[in-house]
Amino acid sequence: MWRRLAAVALLAAPGLAAAHAFPDHSEPRVGHTVDAPPPAVRIWFDGQLEPVFSTVHVENADRQRVDKRDARVDPSDQTLLEVSLPPLPPGRYHVFWSVVARDGHRTEGDFSFRIR
Repeated sequence: MWRRLAAVALLAAPGLAAAHAFPDHSEPRVGHTVDAPPPAVRIWFDGQLEPVFSTVHVENADRQRVDKRDARVDPSDQTLLEVSLPPLPPGRYHVFWSVVARDGHRTEGDFSFRIR
């Protein structure tokens, strides 16, 4: 009986892992300090995203939105979510993202970076 349950759990595990899109890496990197203002925030995910339901925005330390409001999933790489930035002054910035994977599951999160 236990062997059957273990086998079922192992077979189900890959499906569970693919049920949501999670960040793989970003530019700027999570928690890092950069020397120059980045032209954009770019987040790569471990699965394809639904462009209509996926968004990202950037706020400064005063919680004011500072991105160019052009968030998009890259049509040539549907694992990439990005938003353009104007030239930003030194300080701490907070990135908020929300995505829907191709299977319909929503994931959201946030991270910060600093400009020296």
